[in-house]
Amino acid sequence: MPDQLNTPDQNDRSAYPHPNDFAVMRPEYHQQDDGFWQATINVSPFRVKGESASKPGARRAALYEAEKTYRNYHPSHSINNPFPEEFTDGEGMEWKRTSPQRRGELGDYIFEDDYGEQDYVDIETMLMWDVRPAAAAEAASEPGTDEATPDEEETASSEKAGAEVETGAEAEATSAAQ
Repeated sequence: MPDQLNTPDQNDRSAYPHPNDFAVMRPEYHQQDDGFWQATINVSPFRVKGESASKPGARRAALYEAEKTYRNYHPSHSINNPFPEEFTDGEGMEWKRTSPQRRGELGDYIFEDDYGEQDYVDIETMLMWDVRPAAAAEAASEPGTDEATPDEEETASSEKAGAEVETGAEAEATSAAQ
């Protein structure tokens, strides 16, 4: 019995799947009326959704939502940041992570806008805009090199992303029954 008490996730058990469980699932895509893509990833009975200007961006937004939701169930889980601390995107814009003390007030990243003024943005918005480091953006333009699946590579480069998680009452009831 003492061995069972020392298992790493003994205190963090929940029915919510690990984010890696979502990462291995193929998303379902829907192009919305505004031209943006929505990716839905199901790990029954749970579902995460992400929106972006491209299919790969929508998938990344959905996976980030899975990380955030998992953290709600497992407070000791640290969310993987989908971006480096500092990088330049495919359009030459420089991005830098703000200090942890300022993130709640300002946002996660700082960048210089088209008018030369500093602006701040959160990770969710960056995913919605489909911001990618230059190396990742270049790799995405070469067939078969992006982390996206083949059907995701057909997507145009303009995207918008936002993300939401659905865990309806029926999903909670189903997970409680298990």
